[in-house]
Amino acid sequence: MASTPRRSPWPRLGFERRVLLLALAAGLPGALVAFGLLIIGAYSGRVLWTFGILVLLFWFGFAFALRERVVRPLQTLSNLLAALLEGDYSIRSRGEGADDALGLAMLEVNALGRTLREQRLGAMEASAVLRTVMDEIDVAVFAFDQDRRLRLVNRAGERLLGQPAERLRGSSAESVGLDEIMRSGRRTVDTAFPGGKGRWEIRRSNFRQGGMAHDLLVLSDVSQTLREQELQAWQRLIRVLSHEVNNSLAPIKSIAGSLTTLLERTPRAPDADEDLARGLRIIAGRSDALQRFMASYARLARLPSPQRARVPVRQWVERVVALETRLPVGIEHGPDTTIQADGDQLDQLLINLVRNAVDAALTTGGGAGVSWRQQQGQLQVVVRDEGPGISDTANLFVPFFTTKPDGSGIGLALCRQIAEAHRGTLTVENRSDRSGVEARLRLPLD
Repeated sequence: MASTPRRSPWPRLGFERRVLLLALAAGLPGALVAFGLLIIGAYSGRVLWTFGILVLLFWFGFAFALRERVVRPLQTLSNLLAALLEGDYSIRSRGEGADDALGLAMLEVNALGRTLREQRLGAMEASAVLRTVMDEIDVAVFAFDQDRRLRLVNRAGERLLGQPAERLRGSSAESVGLDEIMRSGRRTVDTAFPGGKGRWEIRRSNFRQGGMAHDLLVLSDVSQTLREQELQAWQRLIRVLSHEVNNSLAPIKSIAGSLTTLLERTPRAPDADEDLARGLRIIAGRSDALQRFMASYARLARLPSPQRARVPVRQWVERVVALETRLPVGIEHGPDTTIQADGDQLDQLLINLVRNAVDAALTTGGGAGVSWRQQQGQLQVVVRDEGPGISDTANLFVPFFTTKPDGSGIGLALCRQIAEAHRGTLTVENRSDRSGVEARLRLPLD
């Protein structure tokens, strides 16, 4: 059976009145005894009334004094807590001390006020720093509430939208031209705003403020960065092409000059025809080499988009490893899984990695191996060798850079391009457990 709540004996009396009544009740027995003694003592009426009034004055005086001693500190404590609730942390109580319960309560309330004051100052300083950073960075920051209303915008956002923050706050994402960007799943977008046009990198995240969900949208202009990277790419390309073309044109020019001198010489030497033939063969050879170089570059620049299909990983690895006949390549089998990818491009990628591993292993008499596994929603294929390692890893993926006498310098660059076309990554680094190289290919499983 559920117990009924216990009612107070004074349901309609306040705390102050209850304290006063309790004080009066505590002094009532003494007052009655005093009046009884006055009556029994057969004193005169003047004495009886005088001492009776004194007894009543002392009785009521001490009762009201006791009420004030109890109620006044509680009122002070209530005022202190109300001030803290309103955010006023400057008020302090007097008479704090640890020698009694009331002083200890005042001491703790004062300590709470100091702590809240320090925390508020820290929060205000942090907010000021955050606002300053947001206003100074050259990135547009927008915060929208759950109704897609703009609640926060920095100076870069104001410049981008061409309006001050006071007019922008409360506007819908559609009215400021950001609704489509927030709904799209793209990471970059080419679009124009009142404050400028170009290519923008989009970053989105969520946060909660006041218990309400908000969307954070960050737009950064990457046009200048892309132009600088494009300029650097063109400069590297021109340096590579100039180097290779000059390497071929210099001997061609020299030999052509020698052949011209030989033809103008009269009388002609007996072996002039043989020298002419040899010179023409050299010119033809260098021309063929230059043509092969340009064909290699065209192959790297015109990689087609992947034609995705189901690729069983086990069959893919075993098929590529079987193509290498110079050295047995070990296979550490992983789980039977399939991926959606372009099988021909993956074959070319893995063939290059296995060939590089075998080339390195043959120089030291070591071995090479391939393994794969699944980790965090990705397929990881690792090709290891026991070769001498790589002395310069910074230029591994630079097109046409090679350390092999007969290398073209496009193998690893082409491999990384194929991996990135499949939304994957390729890393090549020296092994940490022993000498050799480890190439790690990561491809998404979905």
